[in-house]
Amino acid sequence: MASRLPIPAIARILVVRALPGLGDLLCSVPALRSLRQAYPQATITWLGLPGTEWFGQRFPELIDDWLPFPGAPGIPEGWQGPQATVEFCQRVQAQRYDLTLQIHGSGSYINPFLMLLGGRYQAGFYLPGQYCPDPNYFLPYPQRGSEVDRLLDLMLFLGLPEVSQALDFPITEVEYRAGLRLLEAHSLVPGQYVCLHPGASIESRRWSIDGFIEVAQRLASQGHRIVLTGTAAERYLTTPIAAAINQPGTPLPVNLAGRTCLGSLAVLLRHAALLVCNDTGISHLGAALQTPSVVVFSDSDIQRWAPQDQTCHRRVDSRQAASETPAQVLVHAQDLLYSLRSTPSRPDSLVEACYGH
Repeated sequence: MASRLPIPAIARILVVRALPGLGDLLCSVPALRSLRQAYPQATITWLGLPGTEWFGQRFPELIDDWLPFPGAPGIPEGWQGPQATVEFCQRVQAQRYDLTLQIHGSGSYINPFLMLLGGRYQAGFYLPGQYCPDPNYFLPYPQRGSEVDRLLDLMLFLGLPEVSQALDFPITEVEYRAGLRLLEAHSLVPGQYVCLHPGASIESRRWSIDGFIEVAQRLASQGHRIVLTGTAAERYLTTPIAAAINQPGTPLPVNLAGRTCLGSLAVLLRHAALLVCNDTGISHLGAALQTPSVVVFSDSDIQRWAPQDQTCHRRVDSRQAASETPAQVLVHAQDLLYSLRSTPSRPDSLVEACYGH
């Protein structure tokens, strides 16, 4: 495809994706990879919600700078009042970006804000029948496909390089060493425990605790050690599961809800034999770390948000499976755990370095 954007003429790029979720951020990595490949010398600034600064720090090869989103009418996240938005737009206009790129969503509310940021070129998504800033650089928002593919469709539409769909989550050596100390403190052997994550930021996306208990009890009875993860606020979800499987003759469960940072959680997942979770950010983290998973969907678009590798990452729709959901989760879990016994372990030079091998 011929380049639609003038590749050599763009040196300063502002990317707008003011979304809060871990999955929202990780799903944008392939698109950022395409952008960086097209503009290796450009300065790429990320405009995101306060509290997501870690994303730019985690991917310094893709993001050079970070700006806090001040909020805009129609967008509930980050709103600080009209004066803050006006002053922010004035400051950004003075920066004279060559390209402001909207990968926030369909564009129905964000595109008017995008135009207030200035820039020689603007690009992104729009909804047909609604405001389209420039048909040359705005793609009708795809109604089908995964979130990763939708963002990559925009990159291809703009003439940027085709890249891998794979997610990524770099882990530093310091994080690895801290994570391995966490495993050692709880006598967790890499590849010999299963992570269960019963929480989700949106309550409607949480599968029932009874369902997680049934799955956890069956896996524990088969000799798998269960590690429960989540935020401190989600301990009310993990505590009854831990209690239900803390039975004589089964491996002692470990409740780490509220006891991990993002880095140590990533190390914990990286060495898990399996992840069982809801459709929430940790499912994308598991995909980025190549951890086999079973993801239970209760109130979201499976096609859009499920991990793309269906061999390694299985999906169960609790809306369709209903009372059969635990049985379906267990079938997928046992299939993944069995298949892993005959496949080589995932290569990891950092792990070998940290173990001193």
